[in-house]
Amino acid sequence: MAIAEALTQPVKDQLDKIVKTGGSEASSPKKGGIELFSPQYYAACTFGGIIACGPTHSAVTPLDLVKCRRQVNPHLYKSNVQGWSTILKTQGDSIFTGLGATFIGYSLQGAGKYGFYEFFKKTYSDLVGPTNAKKYNTGVFLAASASAEFLADIFLCPFETIKVRTQTSIPPYAKTVFQGWSKVVATEGFGGFYNGLVPLWARQIPYTMVKFASFEKTVEAIYKYLGKPVSSYSPIQQTGVSFLGGYIAGIFCAIVSHPADVMVSKINSDKKATESVGQALGRIYGEIGFKGVWNGLPVRILMIGTLTGFQWLIYDSFKVYVGLPTTGH
Repeated sequence: MAIAEALTQPVKDQLDKIVKTGGSEASSPKKGGIELFSPQYYAACTFGGIIACGPTHSAVTPLDLVKCRRQVNPHLYKSNVQGWSTILKTQGDSIFTGLGATFIGYSLQGAGKYGFYEFFKKTYSDLVGPTNAKKYNTGVFLAASASAEFLADIFLCPFETIKVRTQTSIPPYAKTVFQGWSKVVATEGFGGFYNGLVPLWARQIPYTMVKFASFEKTVEAIYKYLGKPVSSYSPIQQTGVSFLGGYIAGIFCAIVSHPADVMVSKINSDKKATESVGQALGRIYGEIGFKGVWNGLPVRILMIGTLTGFQWLIYDSFKVYVGLPTTGH
């Protein structure tokens, strides 16, 4: 946990300062005690990412658990409800299997995703100049989010490895995160945590690019539609816009990533030992067709939209709390 402490300590110090002043600095984003683009600013964004991603991903652990197990063995459970019922009746099993690794992993990923995004957005904007940054802001958003996720996944990958192994084995691979960590190191060395890094990048980077760029553009469009400057709205109203923008961004994320998610599930459950990945993809697509890769999209939209909306709500609410403006303007 030394990494997490190093990331969060600066903003904890800032929060202590705000509390000692009676919260006056947090009451108005215009008069916030944190200077924009200062080390304290990036520390606050980093901590905001932790509390936005760790708890929200942890909250859907029961759904993620059954989903992962059904991807590995589609005959294990007939439905999510039947899966949960079976798990609850099985001694030594739990619907919260993998919770610890999920919380730690996605807290660290959230720290990198949001903290580095703010850093790279400022860096790339300065690099291309104010005129081009404004004219081609979508490109800046995409480049910043891709760079941030590239680094964030390095933090996430070890705990994603533990999470997946724990969730897809019965009985679970490890009872605790620390036991799982010790087992991987003992059998494969530290490098064992990063066997899945490239696939993780392939899944997460495009997803995050859509998540951040569509959020920024959606919020921009919402305020343009409302017809008033952002400053004319209260912090609660602004965070409401963040939730709506995040939910809409989540819909885009779900749509863009859904075919790949379906094919990954199919590969995990239906790939033959004699097939290469490419051969399996071709065969499976031939069987299910274009329509088949969109199966289950409404449920995914509901889950990802809600998850993303709450992440942006939590993140921007925290920024307002410490005296910073919300994201997207």
